[in-house]
Amino acid sequence: MTGFRMPAEWAPHDGCLMAWPSRVDLWGATLDAVKREYAEVARTIARFEPVTMVAPPGSGDDARTHCGAEVTVLELPLDDSWFRDSAPLFVLDGNGRRAGVDFRFNAWGRKHQPYDSDDRVSALLLARLGVERIASGMILEGGAITVDGEGTLITTEQCLLHPNRNPDLTREQIEAELKTRLGVEKVIWLPYGGLLDTETDGHVDGVCAFAAPGKVVVSLPDDPAHPDYARMRANRAVLEVSTDAKGRALEIVDLPQTAFAEVDGGRVEVSYLNYYIANGGIVVPVAGAPQDPAALAVIAAAHPDRAVVGVTAPVIAYGGGGVHCITQQIPAAAPMA
Repeated sequence: MTGFRMPAEWAPHDGCLMAWPSRVDLWGATLDAVKREYAEVARTIARFEPVTMVAPPGSGDDARTHCGAEVTVLELPLDDSWFRDSAPLFVLDGNGRRAGVDFRFNAWGRKHQPYDSDDRVSALLLARLGVERIASGMILEGGAITVDGEGTLITTEQCLLHPNRNPDLTREQIEAELKTRLGVEKVIWLPYGGLLDTETDGHVDGVCAFAAPGKVVVSLPDDPAHPDYARMRANRAVLEVSTDAKGRALEIVDLPQTAFAEVDGGRVEVSYLNYYIANGGIVVPVAGAPQDPAALAVIAAAHPDRAVVGVTAPVIAYGGGGVHCITQQIPAAAPMA
């Protein structure tokens, strides 16, 4: 494939894709609560751009009841509800023509069974949307990467080099496939994702995000007792000496706030950095904690052209993710001639 590039998340969107939660073996007694959180995220994003919620067959009415008329619902076979990872990664060519890259999906190293419907959902979605499908044989989740839309991609060694993803591929082969399919020219490898992120093996979207060309927001816990205190400083050290595909040094915005919440008898971390960039807005997972406003202020300063909205999402964090994990943007395509 040549001529296609994955746009930055702040590029204009035609809409947002989400998937309705239904996996009882993951959510257990929290399933009703997480449905309410998903619906709140969907309604909040719908203030900024159209949202399509994909629900498993027979679950469409449940999704409609929770989400309301402002969210479009369609039914397709699903196993789980993390569309950052199982939905297509959309790319545009120089004429604004849109395609979707369909990477393989194996449920983060076969952590959940079955996952075959989630492995197939990208192809079904692209057919339903009438978007060209570009197939890749490599396993990749969208939460494992962040791009600037100008040729640079950031990922983590902890995730992309984990033997439960692509054990037959070398680092160089993985990087080459990223460059080919997503149109990037430079890959920056951070050593670490979150230590507590055992579900995804350290996705980058919990620790680092591009906010603009040449600018990244990084998790940098200010509590020395935090399990990622030293690890995130090691990540920052890599970014300090890195340049992007254009040769620019990176402006680094530190996000020192961290928050934990109690869910179903356990303690979970809510990652402020796991936010979704919408048309004119940012939707951030918050914990209902005293440090929420300070974290929102850091993110707002990094994205001065957008309204920042917090959505309380501890149960989504309990399942292993945040707002970014459950969403997938559809970049705006050029109008058809």
